[in-house]
Amino acid sequence: MYDLIGDIHGYATELKSLLDKMGYREVSGVWQHPERTAFFLGDFIDKGPEQVEVVQIAKAMVQSGSARAVMGNHEFNAVLWASEDPLNPGQYLRSHTQKNLDQHQEFLEEVGEGSKLHSEFIDWFKSLPIYWESGDFRVVHACWHPQNLEVISEHTDSENCLLEASWRESSEKGTPLFEALETVLKGLEIKLPDGLNFLDKYGHPRSNIRAKWWLSGSHHTVDDIALAPLPVIQQLPKKSIDDNALPGYDRMKPVFVGHYWLTGTPAPMSKHVACLDFSIAADHDGKLCAYRWDGEGELVENNFCYVSRHRR
Repeated sequence: MYDLIGDIHGYATELKSLLDKMGYREVSGVWQHPERTAFFLGDFIDKGPEQVEVVQIAKAMVQSGSARAVMGNHEFNAVLWASEDPLNPGQYLRSHTQKNLDQHQEFLEEVGEGSKLHSEFIDWFKSLPIYWESGDFRVVHACWHPQNLEVISEHTDSENCLLEASWRESSEKGTPLFEALETVLKGLEIKLPDGLNFLDKYGHPRSNIRAKWWLSGSHHTVDDIALAPLPVIQQLPKKSIDDNALPGYDRMKPVFVGHYWLTGTPAPMSKHVACLDFSIAADHDGKLCAYRWDGEGELVENNFCYVSRHRR
């Protein structure tokens, strides 16, 4: 059985506490459980104070077989930042702008940009699958979107890892691969009707809203489908959206995601969808969250397990 673990963002102390709480023990430098397997949902880096240790723990677990993992958008961005553009020498697949540096600088400083360790981590990030599916459950960092997963599958190997030849295209805005990865790794966004916008937590105007992609049916309104903090939802109108805007979810098996920076008490988003990102990097009420999956077809609140952010 699996213990699915949400976004860690460089909080190794909390990761070790959560593993310990779930019965994992460190043996010969690798955390392991006698009966269970951990499954990381990506976003190991950026934000927290122990980013190198987090990657070392997760990497050792995956390589030893005591864990699996999928790629998060932060690992994806880290690869692009470190990868020279083969068609433009001296340029990188993720532009080295100040904005992009601000999001990634703490990791670069801790790992040592350009160091052997940095290169080893980038190689490992590139080996992570974009998504994972068994006969019983699914894992993806942000959004299970069948049409976009089909596009991505044309650029991945048998393990769902992005092919080396496709990394440049993955960074090119407007290409089908870029747009598919944006949705799968960062969430489905829907354009607001009638030229409307709202202010995000940084005070920037936004005309797209991140959506509850798993909803099905019709007659949804913008505020119904918004996957956003309450202050943002309160800015949104009760205007109808296109009935075809949401892909919905087939509910054939549970799917586990991270990414969404939730707060409060961990619980399923629906009977078949669980988000495990509960804002460990938040200043208040941050949690590192897992779901202890034992083969059930419908998810239950009692199987969530979490630790709170430690004081430092």
